[in-house]
Amino acid sequence: MSERLVAVVTGGSAGIGADICRRMLDDGYEVVSLARRAPEWSHSRLTHIQVDLLDAAATEEAARGIARDFPVTHLVHNAGVIWPKLLPEVTQEDLHGLTRIHLGAALALMQAALPGMQARGFGRVVLMSSRGALGLATRTAYSATKAGMIGMARTWALELAPHGITVNVVAPGPVQTDMFHDVIPAGSEREQALAASIPVRRIGRPEDVTRAVMFFADPANGFVTGQTLYVCGGASIGTVVI
Repeated sequence: MSERLVAVVTGGSAGIGADICRRMLDDGYEVVSLARRAPEWSHSRLTHIQVDLLDAAATEEAARGIARDFPVTHLVHNAGVIWPKLLPEVTQEDLHGLTRIHLGAALALMQAALPGMQARGFGRVVLMSSRGALGLATRTAYSATKAGMIGMARTWALELAPHGITVNVVAPGPVQTDMFHDVIPAGSEREQALAASIPVRRIGRPEDVTRAVMFFADPANGFVTGQTLYVCGGASIGTVVI
């Protein structure tokens, strides 16, 4: 394995993705961030590529360019959107769009990076699913595609293990990001009630998720693959009190 660690991070301009990028840069990685908008900060080892991952053709083009220009060792597919709707309002376009960003973008990026990872005999892949993969009201398309990421990661883990490539999933619960607050206003009674319903009695922070990503990304952790780690304050266990 080369000592040069090059991580592709989707959605790296804000929220959890930005926190992952900063932590990886602090740890000596080169980072290629893919996002619709440029980050509000810079670093000598950070390359930003502006792309809308809902655009399949643009995503595939970006993936090919990255694989051509960088010896990618890590892929962290963090980008995602929610689009909450109750069942009667969900459209086929909702399902297709979230499939493109949650599953299709991961597939395009991984297919482009795979030959290089196989040649080096090393790779670390982390897909960002969600506690919502277990089911959540108003999340038909979101839950379906986030659950699909878990099945896809387990399949990749089986296929790629002989090549020294691990594939794992981090599934966050509610985390304080702009996307979360687009759905639940910051400081609202709804946010307070949600925090009270979580066993650890708080909403997550981006760094909670980053620590889990960095565990799976560690080159030393080659004996952990095909796993899903819920970073949710216990919300995935169940909160029914009898």
